[in-house]
Amino acid sequence: MDRRSGSSPFANRSFRLLFTGSSISVIGDQFTLVALPWLVLQLTGDPAQLGLVLAVMALPRAVFMLIGGAVVDRMSPRRVLLNARAVNAVLVGLLAILVLHGTLHMGALYVLAAGIGLSTAFAYPAGGALLPQLLDSEQLHAANSLMMGARQLSLIIGPALAGFVIRVGSGVGAPHGVRGTGIAFAVDALSFLFSVGSLMLIRVASDHHPPAPSGGILANLLEGIGSLWRDRPLRALIGYFAAGSVLVGGPLQVALPLLARTRLDQGAAAFGILMTANGTGMLLGSFLSGALTRRTGGRLGLMLLGGDALCGLAVAALSQVHSLVTGVSLLVATGVLQGTIQIAMLTWLQRRVPQALMGRTMSLVMFTFLGLAPLSAALAGGLLKLLSLPTLLMGMGLSLSAIAVFCLTQPRMRAIRFASAPLAK
Repeated sequence: MDRRSGSSPFANRSFRLLFTGSSISVIGDQFTLVALPWLVLQLTGDPAQLGLVLAVMALPRAVFMLIGGAVVDRMSPRRVLLNARAVNAVLVGLLAILVLHGTLHMGALYVLAAGIGLSTAFAYPAGGALLPQLLDSEQLHAANSLMMGARQLSLIIGPALAGFVIRVGSGVGAPHGVRGTGIAFAVDALSFLFSVGSLMLIRVASDHHPPAPSGGILANLLEGIGSLWRDRPLRALIGYFAAGSVLVGGPLQVALPLLARTRLDQGAAAFGILMTANGTGMLLGSFLSGALTRRTGGRLGLMLLGGDALCGLAVAALSQVHSLVTGVSLLVATGVLQGTIQIAMLTWLQRRVPQALMGRTMSLVMFTFLGLAPLSAALAGGLLKLLSLPTLLMGMGLSLSAIAVFCLTQPRMRAIRFASAPLAK
């Protein structure tokens, strides 16, 4: 394994395998991200049902994600990630079979959604903890840029392709759009198998020399929470992420497909295009991230809060969208703002946190996005019975901008920065 300081991450065989398998898998993920909300809306026509399905997936993920982080710190993150993705392949594959055979009912969908949520509770902290075991800290910024770039490229290719597959595959022996979603789920299941294959070829030291367990899982979890709580900048940052996830991240999971379905003529294809637009913006933002971080002297707090203040205004403007071009423009803009800070934020975390606590810290960070957002999506689905879609979008966006501006007045958030600016890509 080549871990020479400053060498390209691609000089590392294990990183090449991880990058290849993950790149294929994240493209497949976009098929399910488009297909699942579209399937629920086509079967029920009820945004509240969509919010409920997302909540059923989120609940086991939220409950077990913190436990998953503690498990990762006691074992090999590679093995945990491999097993979790294998389970995902089986569950998504079963979902595809049920849809294609026309035997899926909402009860089965709830069960499969809960299973997928449980397996991802272990996959996400394992994935976040694996990369620092493969590379030196000086290589992490470049590696994160490559991984993020592949992910954002998948957001460009995947959703538009998924929308096309759903549209072309619809109306054949099933209600409009449903058969196409079955094909999309099958593509995602196949992509998980590619990821499993690549992970089987990777080797890390923790495979053969796992950390010596000290205490039980609960004690390990409490230790991780205590460590985070004592780190005031990290505590403030995670609290901010939690607020943004509840106010905007979750509700957008319901609002965007509903916007495409009720206001845009292209239907599922429009939903895919909107997600592609956001991914395009994030890809552009990831290229700008390193230069902006250096130009601001590594002031991560200012980058995050300033970007979110503008992002909130763009989300509020979505409330007035009636054309695909306008929606695409706004989501490209929000993507650029998000992408400029994500790599810097992740690299800051990986450099700051000791490896022995990496799994638990990543699980806490990801809990704010992946555990809380779908729960707030369920709440948003219920609110749409009382509020109009424009009112919800306007409230989401203005709330995010207001919180970001308020946090700019707080020294603890504003002062978050790199000890030194990250290395150039």
